[in-house]
Amino acid sequence: MCTVYKTTGGKNCTEMGKGVFENRVLRRVFGPKRDEVTGEWRKLHNDELNDLYSLPSIVRVVKSRRMRWAGHVAHMGKDRGVHRVLVEKPEGKRLLGRPRPRWEDNIKMDVQEVGGGLGDWMELAQDRDRWQALVGTVRNFGVR
Repeated sequence: MCTVYKTTGGKNCTEMGKGVFENRVLRRVFGPKRDEVTGEWRKLHNDELNDLYSLPSIVRVVKSRRMRWAGHVAHMGKDRGVHRVLVEKPEGKRLLGRPRPRWEDNIKMDVQEVGGGLGDWMELAQDRDRWQALVGTVRNFGVR
């Protein structure tokens, strides 16, 4: 299964798969380009696609919305079901093999990626203005 392994760039295979899919769709939308030197048609390179399509990547949008949702959950009471599902540890046995990443693990990685620190993300989310700034940073991180 692809989501289990890490790549050298720090992205997991699911993120890379979304980027590959997004570039494939953009190549289909923008079509081929005629090379100025040889006059032959060729596929657009990734940097050319990024220049043509300047919106944030789908991976960034998913990460920012996941963090936005986590901010809502952080403000909920501890007796709410959604809060318990996100924070508490499930009972019972886990499957064999490497543990699957939890939502909370993904949120921690997203916060660390934009320099939110190694502290508790729940405490960080209590400051709404700072949390909204982090969510905006995640969405625009790496976008030219």
